[in-house]
Amino acid sequence: MVMIMKTVIIGAGSDLGVHIDGAHLGPVQLMNDMKATYKGELLNLMQDERIVKSRNLSDRKKNDVEIGKFNTALYRLELIKLKQGLFPITLGGDHSVSIASCLASKKVNGQLGLIFVGAHADFNNLETTVTGNIHGTANAAVTGWKCQELRTFFDGECINPRRAVIIGARDIDSWERDNLRYSGITVFTNEDLKEKGIKAVVDEAFLIAMERNKAIHLTYDIGIMDPDVAPGVSVPAVDGLQENEAMELLNELLKHVNEIASMDIVEFNPLRDEERKTEQVALNMLAQTVHVVEKVKGKFASQKKY
Repeated sequence: MVMIMKTVIIGAGSDLGVHIDGAHLGPVQLMNDMKATYKGELLNLMQDERIVKSRNLSDRKKNDVEIGKFNTALYRLELIKLKQGLFPITLGGDHSVSIASCLASKKVNGQLGLIFVGAHADFNNLETTVTGNIHGTANAAVTGWKCQELRTFFDGECINPRRAVIIGARDIDSWERDNLRYSGITVFTNEDLKEKGIKAVVDEAFLIAMERNKAIHLTYDIGIMDPDVAPGVSVPAVDGLQENEAMELLNELLKHVNEIASMDIVEFNPLRDEERKTEQVALNMLAQTVHVVEKVKGKFASQKKY
């Protein structure tokens, strides 16, 4: 009998990390789409509707206190589900929610690498950020590149940046480039995907992220796609992947599912979508992830056990 690896879908309904509204609605919409077919547990955290977001471009810590409260609650929920032996698929929300999901996985799994898929490197800190949008600091926060204020709920060691990989970056701030250069993190740009091929980049990314680690946390920002394909994101960047390329990238990543401990799919903004195009792609990604994790990872766990 094949063992089923149980997933749990956790909605992280917060867009406090970006000045654009709407991404907090993404998880609910995707979970509603999944209700008829998904057999696992659907959980949802939503930001406090009474919060008035800061949108001041000169404010480099926009909504940091509110984000801290939200991520503390999300971190605690993720810990519970990870300790129950479940595979959490966290739906954003903006990318700041991955600070909680990633560090919860690090706390439970110990030796953890990171693969970070997205058009933006999200490697600013609160000193170098141009916009003050905290979703642009998520990668730096989980790898310990300053940003201590954004992980007060976490008392362990951060992910080693030399065991962290960014895939698909194509919109990087000038100061952010310096952060990346000195951190030791590996960056594969959008051009690298085109020149080396998706499979080659993914395979190399896992070699780097898995060195001396037991597993990795995968975070997938759907803004990796071109805005013509997926307009439903808060901060689009031109010249992204086509839908078939984005799905190919996901499938290549999921070929390594036995090395993945937890995952995010973030930045879907229904208020920016057109004819539900982005919703459908994000839903396909979510359904494919659930299928592979529960079948392939479960089969591997069964064989390993017996």
